[in-house]
This record gives sequence, structure tokens and C-alpha cells, in this order.
Amino acid sequence: MLTRSTGALGSLRRLRSTSPLALLVLLAALAALPATAPAQTPAPAGPAYSPDTPSEQALYRNGNDGRFLLGGQWLFRRDPTDGGIAFRFYRQSSTVGWSPVQVPHDWTAGDNSTQSMLGGVGWYRKDFRLPDKRKGLAWILRFESANYRATVWLNGRQVGEHAGGYLPFEVPLERVKRGVNRLVVRIDSRRLATDLPPGGAALDGLPRGGWWNHSGLIREVYLRRVQGVDIENVRVSPTLPKLKGSARVAVEVTLRNYTDGFQTVALRGRYGRVPIRLGSAGIPAGATGVLSRTITVRKPKLWSPQDPKLYTVKLTGTAGGKAIEGYGLRSGIRRIEVTPDGRLSLNGRLLDVRGFGLHEDNVATGGAVTNAIRDRYVAWTKETGATILRSHEPWSPYLEEQADRKGILLWSEIPMWAAPSDQLRLASVQAEGVDQLRSNILANGNHPSILLWSIGNELASQPGPPESAWIRQATRTAKELDPTRPVALALIGYRPVGCPKAYRPLDVVGINAYFGWYPGPNGSTADRELLGPFLDLIRRCYPTKAMMVTEFGAEGTRSGPPEEKGTYEFQDDYLRYTLGVFAGKPYLSGAIYWTLQWFRVRPGYTGGDPLGQPPFHRKGPFDLNGNRTPVFNLLQQSYSSTQQFGGTGAAAAPR
Repeated sequence: MLTRSTGALGSLRRLRSTSPLALLVLLAALAALPATAPAQTPAPAGPAYSPDTPSEQALYRNGNDGRFLLGGQWLFRRDPTDGGIAFRFYRQSSTVGWSPVQVPHDWTAGDNSTQSMLGGVGWYRKDFRLPDKRKGLAWILRFESANYRATVWLNGRQVGEHAGGYLPFEVPLERVKRGVNRLVVRIDSRRLATDLPPGGAALDGLPRGGWWNHSGLIREVYLRRVQGVDIENVRVSPTLPKLKGSARVAVEVTLRNYTDGFQTVALRGRYGRVPIRLGSAGIPAGATGVLSRTITVRKPKLWSPQDPKLYTVKLTGTAGGKAIEGYGLRSGIRRIEVTPDGRLSLNGRLLDVRGFGLHEDNVATGGAVTNAIRDRYVAWTKETGATILRSHEPWSPYLEEQADRKGILLWSEIPMWAAPSDQLRLASVQAEGVDQLRSNILANGNHPSILLWSIGNELASQPGPPESAWIRQATRTAKELDPTRPVALALIGYRPVGCPKAYRPLDVVGINAYFGWYPGPNGSTADRELLGPFLDLIRRCYPTKAMMVTEFGAEGTRSGPPEEKGTYEFQDDYLRYTLGVFAGKPYLSGAIYWTLQWFRVRPGYTGGDPLGQPPFHRKGPFDLNGNRTPVFNLLQQSYSSTQQFGGTGAAAAPR
């Protein structure tokens, strides 16, 4: 607002009784004075941002119809003081302080600091319009991965929360508008010692972790349309009682009624060319119901890495006579067994698979890798002659589908990673582990590429009551949910005292074997010649369980003497010896090199290399930029020359 000179106005007051002519002269002088404004700081401007309408598309095939990708531009802001809730970031309309990003998004990309590994708080915002404004629709948000704690607001109202990364979760939306809706998500990636994987500090005072604490909305987000009743979950479980006989396929569908009234739901579908008649069920308002049926597939074509045959499954239905959203997936029929003499077999053929560990990490995008990058992982796996991949966390849906299509077996594991006994004994930790295991099986159990369910990695080398309780409970849970697959645990390769009874419930024992690379406690694994006797010891302890080497490897980053750790020459000599030991152990069902590509582990990590470069793990045949390293040729030669799918004969136990 413009102001005038107070001195001139004071003179005007004093001259009220002055003659009209003098007053006119004074007013003219006053009007000639320049107008002035008080000093003001320009208001900061946020990025230009406008709502959009999501398109009907999904980045992977299996799942519900009516998925709308919440892609395009999002807004993001860090919250280093954790004051966002107090300042009501979830209600702000201004874009000041926010930056445009693309989701999936990892705010640790390019930041290898200790603080990055420890995690923090970040906020995401997406303004959108409904893509379908018909009355009677319900809407659900689906997050494929948010690390680690997520709180969700819609239009300023909290609608959901979730803890745990790497697994999908859904949030039903209430009071969604036909106009512009504002979605806000708070992510807190500060992991606690009781989280999975555990956070906090290690013995060296640096953050714990076997891979980087990728922070944010690591995988994509969808808006899902529901026409009255939702197909909430579908489980398709093929079994093959006889290798050359017919297959039995159990189909179980969980439905949820989102309407205000009772609904009669009818479902039908096809498994390839075989019809599925699931019948009908009455479901009260807000409740769930289950329809199931077992069908017979005669003369099935079996899924295997050599011939990954897939059957298309499509379900459609009605509620109250009106169509609901359908559901589609691809299924494979195969038979996975542990033979009486302790060998894994697929469709009656003994396995001696070769493969890689993999942690999704990229120089540019961190843990928020694209499907194009995942295609590279798959191509590299095939190129090296590998047939199995393993990770410490559940896989992305897209990579699982590519494994189904390309014939790659998957070791599917929950992040019960190196949980210390004093944490594992807590009921809350075991409950969280069971919840993640259950979620993994329900979300991913339809993929034929998944070979087994792994309940953890490198728990205490001498298992006590907490480990025994966890193994019993987790194995029982996995068997109840999916009796068609074996249950495994990866053990740290330290010599046990006796033959621990804790491992008896398992079907598969994995061994992380770094003899001759990491020294182990008191140098117990420093001698590579102890590898063979150690494997024989575990075999004698558990002769009816399948055994697989789940980790092995050595860093290689430079040329130098073959006796110097970290040189290509040492790596080559070390791996030739180690692979030779594996070849001489016919009871092994496979070996997995750790890992396919270099990745970030944690601050201070050197990988056992005296000249290591923290935080990178640099053992793989592909570096951070996707270039081959010298170890590629050796692994490709070894893997390609190994008969990974053999006959049906029994393997003798070591004497």
C-alpha cells in the first residue's frame, strides 16, 4: 500500500483554517510528492506443479485389471529436523521447499555418507485427478516398496501406514474427490535394531547393513479401481503328483466387498485352455469371502529353465450382476523336491545350479532401478550361463516375471539378515519376521521361477533358543502357506559345535563359504583348504537335507601378485580352487557367487580387500557402470561347462 509524507499531512491539518486558495496550493504540492512503499522481501517461489490424471497401465503383468500408474512428476522434500508433521506438510498447498522428482525414487542415490546409510525422513506429494469419475467406484493405493516406515495422507487426512521395505502394501482411499486429490507420503528410513533388516551401529561404530539403506519410494505406486467388489488376492498352486501324469492346480481367490450392501459374487476363468468354475459367494458389506477350486491339467507342459513354459490365467467376475475388475497372471507347472538322500530336484532332475547374488543398486538412481536395468540383470545372468539368482530381500514383481519368462530360478528371501540373538528373542521381532514371510509368499507365490522360501541369512553361527524358535515358527508358517516349495536358511560358514538340532526343520541348508578370503573368528576360515572338509562336515550332520553354497567370492579390482588379496590374479586363482572344490562335492545342489554386479554395502566396508574402496562390494563380474570385469570369463566358462540339470540318480554322502 502506498503512503504519503507524514510531514505534509501534518501541515495540512494545521492549515485547515487557511484560505481556500492557499489550501489548493498545498494540495497540489502534496500530490507532486513521490509515492513510496515499505521494503519487502520477495516471496520465495516453489516449482511449477499441476495435477495430472494417471493412465491405465502397469509396469508388470500379473495382478488386477484397473491399475493406473501414478507416474509423471512428483514433489519431494527432505525433513532433516523431522518437523514436517508439526508444520503439517501433509496439508500444505504451496510448493515452496519441494523439488520435482520421478517415482520410483531413492534420495540416497549418489550419497555414500554415514548419514545417508543411517536414513532420515523425506516427504512425497502427488496431486492427481481420478481417471474414472463414475459413481459407485472404490479406489485403492498400491505401493510396491517404501523403505522403511510410510505414513499416507489423502487431502490432509491420514489414511494408512506401513512398516517394512521390499514388499507391496495397499491403502483403501476414503473421501477421494472427483476434483483434485493431494496424496502425501512421509517416509522414515531410520531403521531400528529390531527392524528387518536390523539398523543401528555395528561393532565398529558404523551403521549396520549388508546392503545400502535405500530411502524413499523405491518402487512404483498405483491407483487401483474397484467396481464394487475387489479381487484382493489370487493364489494359483500347481502340483504334479506323478512326473508324467496330470497336474492338479488349486485356485484360491480372496474377495472384498467395498459397497454398503450385501453382494453376491460369481467368478470364472481359464488356466490356459482349461476352464475354472469358481462358483459364487455372498459377501456382506465391508467383509471378505473366499472362492476356491482345484482343476486338472492333462498332459501338462512343464516349466523349467531349459523350457520355461507358462500358462495364461485369467479371472473375471460379477457382483450383483455387474462386472468387476478382472485379474490376470502367468503360471508354470513344475515339481520341486528334496530327494531322500538330500538333493534338490526339479521335474525329477537333480540340480547343481550356478548363479549370483544380486542387490539392485545403480550409480544414478540408487535402489530405485528401472525395469530397463532389471532387463540388463537378466541378460547378464543368461550371458554368464547362470540359472539362479539370490537376494536378501523379496524381488521386484517385474524381475520375477522376467525370471518366469527367461527360465531363471529365484532364491526368495526375507531380510531376516544377521539378526542378533538378543533381538531375535523378542516376540515383536519374530512376529515381524512371520508377517514379512507371509506377505512374501502371498504376494509372490504364483511365480514358477521361485525355487524355495528362505527364512533368513547368517543368524548366530551357534544357534540358541531364539534361533531355534524362529526356525521352527518360520518353517511351519511357510509350509502351511505353501507346501509345494522347500524352506531354506543361509548359514554363515563357521564350524558349528556338534550338529545343531535347530536346523532340523529345514529342507535346504545354505552355506556362505568364504574360506581363504575372510579370516573368520580367530582366523578359523583363513585357510581355503578347510572349505572341502567343512562342507563334508555339514553334509554328515544333515544327510537328508539339500545343501547349496549360497555365497562365495573374492574382490578383484587391479592387477598384481597372485598372493595379494584384491588383485585379479588372486581372484582368478582363488576362484579356480573354490569352484574345483564344489565340482568334487556331488551332494551339492548348487553354488551362488556373491554378487552379479558391484553395489554399496555400508560406510567403512572394504570387502576383505586391503585396498578396498568403501562402501563398495566389488567382487562381481560387472562393475557399477555395467562393464565386464576380468572374473567374468572365468565364471562364464565354469558355469557354462557345469551340468546344472542332471539325471535322477542318488548322490552319495561323504565318508
